Amino acid sequence: MPVAPSSDSSPTPEDGSIITVLDLFAGAGGLSAGLESASKRFRTVTAVEMEPRAAATFQANHPDAHVHCGRIEDWLQEEDVPHVDLVVGGPPCQGFSALGKQALDDERNSMWRHYAAAVAAARPRFFVMENVPQFMTSPEYALFKELVEEDGPLKEYDFTAEVVNAADYGAAQKRRRAIVIGYRKDVGDPGRPVVTHGPTTRAMYRTVRNVIGGLPPTTTLPENRIYEFEGKTFRGPFQTSELHVDRTYTQRSLDRFKKIPLGGNRFDLPEDLKCAAWKKHTSGSGDVMGRLHWDQPSVTIRTEFTKPEKGRYLHPALDRAITPREGAMLQGFTEEYLFVGSVTQIVKQIGNAVPIPLGAAIGRLLLPHWADR
Repeated sequence: MPVAPSSDSSPTPEDGSIITVLDLFAGAGGLSAGLESASKRFRTVTAVEMEPRAAATFQANHPDAHVHCGRIEDWLQEEDVPHVDLVVGGPPCQGFSALGKQALDDERNSMWRHYAAAVAAARPRFFVMENVPQFMTSPEYALFKELVEEDGPLKEYDFTAEVVNAADYGAAQKRRRAIVIGYRKDVGDPGRPVVTHGPTTRAMYRTVRNVIGGLPPTTTLPENRIYEFEGKTFRGPFQTSELHVDRTYTQRSLDRFKKIPLGGNRFDLPEDLKCAAWKKHTSGSGDVMGRLHWDQPSVTIRTEFTKPEKGRYLHPALDRAITPREGAMLQGFTEEYLFVGSVTQIVKQIGNAVPIPLGAAIGRLLLPHWADR
């Protein structure tokens, strides 16, 4: 049975004191894990996550944290918001996402308001909010900026916001995200995360080959493993290394995979292997049924990355989609990280997570601003 990552991470006197973190819309804990990989001084003390299995995953990896499983608006009413040093989180972004209809009245678009209410109550030195790039051009972003005006609830704060690519910070994945970094005005602007990879640096982008090249054959998920959380039982926990499991494909799917070359996609299929929709749409996304490139970062790991029909998720050399293990590794999760739930639920948790290297870059940026403690 896997155990939670070692809790023997208390800073030594020369390291400085604990930097307390409140993680909202925490998911599987990617942002917290990224901060902790930057420094063991970061310690998430409270997390809020509505989806039970994702909340259980967070608890499995942070056994000492208080994890509230429920809606953030209920948490704000039912519990006292802790005073912390740093608030982080990624409010749901489906209402802004370029993948579907951008519904201005989608209630998920207003989740940032609850995030802002928590920041106002927690009074941290800094806050970090992650979202899709479309947030930056949305009406909601214009309203968010009003929060820091003279009569706004966050008038003690200012913030910077920009769209970044996780590959620039060491993730083996092209993933563009809007990052808002708020700071108390008496503390000052911490600046921007330092780009560590790519053509403007000494380090090349990390590639698919760097991360998942040379893995052993796929296996099966361990049976009879149960995790109890909030009075319910779920499958797990499973370490990332145990999630190297494949799907069962039809012969037609396998025939399609064999015809797609390295870097290819559905356009490489012969007519007899194309579905009716692909025959009708002869242009459009080249990522559908696409095969990853060995020597490039992967495309964005989304919530259905084990389905080749959803994007460029075919293994570079094998006739299958990437496994949950491979997707988690491309997100930067360690081989020991624990996940709770069914395979489908775990894949969704992985796809929704903030890449660990991006969280680490933010942690490295903010860490010096607690040098006074």
